Amino acid sequence: MKPERVARIREVLDRRQPDLTIITDRVSKPHNISAIIRSCDAFAVPECHVVWPDEDFQTYRRRAAGSQHWVRVNKHPSTAEGIAHLKERGFRILAAHLSASAQPYDQLDFTQPTAFLMGAELEGVSNEAAELADGHVIVPMQGMVESLNVSVVAALLLSEACRQRRQAGFFDQPRLADADYQRLFFEACYPDLARRCRERKVTYPRLLENGDLEDSAAFSVAYNASSNQ
Repeated sequence: MKPERVARIREVLDRRQPDLTIITDRVSKPHNISAIIRSCDAFAVPECHVVWPDEDFQTYRRRAAGSQHWVRVNKHPSTAEGIAHLKERGFRILAAHLSASAQPYDQLDFTQPTAFLMGAELEGVSNEAAELADGHVIVPMQGMVESLNVSVVAALLLSEACRQRRQAGFFDQPRLADADYQRLFFEACYPDLARRCRERKVTYPRLLENGDLEDSAAFSVAYNASSNQ
């Protein structure tokens, strides 16, 4: 792999914000899911969460322009379970929902661990999800329209969060845990080998800053041994 490519991968990983994410509430249209995933990648979000009760969740992949390789998509069977999962990890849940208590998106602090909850295309955030959220956020409209597309709102919220975090110095040093950084670094530098490692249940090797394997001999032994099992 060219040094320029390795440098670009490291630059992207150095900016990832592990305590910023999106969770969808019954968003069902593949093009909207895909657009949200692309926005996550664009605004340094390493993973997102979707509530998708059905088994067929692969229809979005061809529309995500490859962003699904850079953003881990976690699927939850219900909104309540998805929200509970994020709250256990210390996230504050902010629902994009118009209510009496809703606050404009540019008046909230997004430098703390934040998960934006995005509602379905027509109905918006469900009553259950709105009650489970820690707060409500809106993008004020200045024209005749009453709302924006769910993926557009997600992009605006993430963009504002990115602006605040950049201003606060969150992009000045890597924020991913070392294990997560190494995993993503290896998967980006060696996607085919990473796939085979997962199939063989071989632990990813550690990489040097230039993308080379730190201990190629030890990895070769472990990898070859797995083929004999």
